[in-house]
Amino acid sequence: MAPPAARLARLSRVANFSACHRLHSKSLSDEENLKLFGKCNNPNGHGHNYKVIVTVRGEIDPVSGMVINLTDLKEYMQQAIMEPLDHKNLDKDVPYFAEVVSTTENVAVFIWENLKRLLPAGMLYKVKVYETDQNIVIYKGEETISER
Repeated sequence: MAPPAARLARLSRVANFSACHRLHSKSLSDEENLKLFGKCNNPNGHGHNYKVIVTVRGEIDPVSGMVINLTDLKEYMQQAIMEPLDHKNLDKDVPYFAEVVSTTENVAVFIWENLKRLLPAGMLYKVKVYETDQNIVIYKGEETISER
């Protein structure tokens, strides 16, 4: 009897963290920042309860029945998301955001890069970050949009 064909699956896990930030670009004047970011440019910042959904993909192991051990994924997410971001001022406590505007888009890229270093190569599929119930960013590791 032939062995069963490999099955590919995607597995997602959720993490929630709280953080504050100020949308402000050092490349713009104070007036330009206020015009672009509005109340989110408040000099004292503002906070969010972020929700992150991390999706990995891979073959279902025929012995364990898993794509990845959830205990391992939980630890990777702890290291990549919770430790650097939870209850932090993104702009002041996270070195990455000293030069990068702390938009949700850039938070998704930060999380992606952190997870990519921890997970087996090619396993990370998608990072979905909810800044609010209405503002959601999905990042799949795309570097740039190709020129047409």
